[in-house]
Amino acid sequence: QVQLVEVGGGLVQAGDSLRLSCTASGRTFNNYPMGWLRRAPGKEREFVASITWIGDTVYGADSMKGRFAISRDNAKNTAYLQMNNLKPEDTAVYYCAAEPLGTPTAWRFWGQGTQVTVSS
Repeated sequence: QVQLVEVGGGLVQAGDSLRLSCTASGRTFNNYPMGWLRRAPGKEREFVASITWIGDTVYGADSMKGRFAISRDNAKNTAYLQMNNLKPEDTAVYYCAAEPLGTPTAWRFWGQGTQVTVSS
């Protein structure tokens, strides 16, 4: 079992930056690909980014490429999502996840989520 705890959300203005952190405990963190997903009000869950234990990354929609960056520090059991030039449409609950199950939005382990609100 893996427990995931996200921190770093908040209320920011358009153009600001935020860094989300996800700390894992339980089973060996290094073995798991980690991911970030989000759910905006009234919308389906959306894949944001993922990273393998050796640092290979995949990003979701083009609207996030170049603004968002996923990283991880295996020594700290922590994954990060750096979000720059935030836009109101980035407003969502952001979830950390571990161990993908074959589709971009299906993961075995989930954090509780952290709210990101971007005002215009």
